[in-house]
Amino acid sequence: MTDLASSVPESAPPGKPTSASRTTLSHIMTHSDTNLLGTVHGGVIMKLVDDAAGAVAGRHSEGPAVTASMDEMVFLEPVRVGDLVHVKAQVNWTGRTSMEVGVRVLAERWNESTPPTQVGTAYLVFAAVNAEGKPRPVPPVVPETERDERRYQEAQIRRTHRLARRRAIKELRDRRAAEGLND
Repeated sequence: MTDLASSVPESAPPGKPTSASRTTLSHIMTHSDTNLLGTVHGGVIMKLVDDAAGAVAGRHSEGPAVTASMDEMVFLEPVRVGDLVHVKAQVNWTGRTSMEVGVRVLAERWNESTPPTQVGTAYLVFAAVNAEGKPRPVPPVVPETERDERRYQEAQIRRTHRLARRRAIKELRDRRAAEGLND
């Protein structure tokens, strides 16, 4: 497993195992959740994802946490009226004040006796904030299993890509502004 103790500043809160904040949110889909095609609207699923991830982030950071970004929301299968949707979330990685939360969305078909089907995945980044809305330190996450360790390593890769993308876009905009192309 990752040795987080050597990379965490002394002022950081003590580490917490992945299982300490893992959660599942379940919801039965109704007609009010549907889009024009008669399947559950992607935005409804995204809200459930954000709700579950927010609960995990708040639990892990022991206080308020706000959504900073949502990466790679992937819809794998349609969700239908009557489906029991399970949104499973856990902290995959932590920085000084931010956390990546991984989410899997499963659906149990109301009229089938089959195991739940994975219908979506997402990765969200949350920032822990204090009462004034300013960033505050979060406990490091401590991976417990090989799967948790893999998720931690993959989250570091996604973070590197997010930061590189942000930097490249800023450089492009700065270059265009310097050329007088303020669009």
